[in-house]
Amino acid sequence: MVRADTVTFGYDTTEVLRGVSLSVASGGLTGVLGPNGSGKTTLLRLLGGLHRPSTGRVTLHGQDVSTYPRSLLARRMAVVPQETHMAFDYSVLEVVLMGRYPHLGRFAIEGPADLAYAEHALRATGTEGLKARSFMTLSGGEKQRVVIASALAQLSASNGTTAGAQVLLLDEPTASLDLAYQLEIAALICQLNARGITVVISTHDLNLAASVCRDLVLLREGCVLAAGPTNDVLTAATVRALYGVDAQVTHHAAAGHMLVVPVAQTNDSTR
Repeated sequence: MVRADTVTFGYDTTEVLRGVSLSVASGGLTGVLGPNGSGKTTLLRLLGGLHRPSTGRVTLHGQDVSTYPRSLLARRMAVVPQETHMAFDYSVLEVVLMGRYPHLGRFAIEGPADLAYAEHALRATGTEGLKARSFMTLSGGEKQRVVIASALAQLSASNGTTAGAQVLLLDEPTASLDLAYQLEIAALICQLNARGITVVISTHDLNLAASVCRDLVLLREGCVLAAGPTNDVLTAATVRALYGVDAQVTHHAAAGHMLVVPVAQTNDSTR
């Protein structure tokens, strides 16, 4: 469904990604892991069509994303940034309705159908009870769910569904959230993916990736270190190579997924 084929990208004279390839099938749930500066956020922005690669290409359903009309691409793919700041004091419902902008004609305003899509997105993210609240008054976890609701409203097709063709790109969705909210967002991601939405997550959180992602792409210094099914890719050896940290990686029976426990920083000069 969404592919990056040997893409290279840099800012000014600094090369950030070098020949990176990634493929996510329809309905997939893929995590992009790596240390600071490895290119995770840049890769997500390339997938979302916010940047154009210097070399290589990014495709959605086999078509280069750079050839999509912007409004059509926005109806098929939504990017949720790590942090969202509002210039004005909007209500939650107003924030979610902003997701309908790609569906509106020139000078058009939201109508009853757009409101219905927004209400559907609020219900899907468990934020319906917050719709009259000021966005600025929400907790971190509530804000993140509302921004995801806005992305769902953006992706909603004419029948009000999002399954089958849409991609949700999430950049560090649990950053700065406490443990309860981390679990809440992880559960929401799984619920949305179960409805057929293709999800790509950029994250530092190895245990979030282990708990929700079926596939992983590991980035180090702008290159792919490893890629494949989570249980195959997430090992003590790859954690050491990626972060320079010795870790225990085991399957946790109660949690039902792999668990990563950092033990010590290494002095591995080959990292």
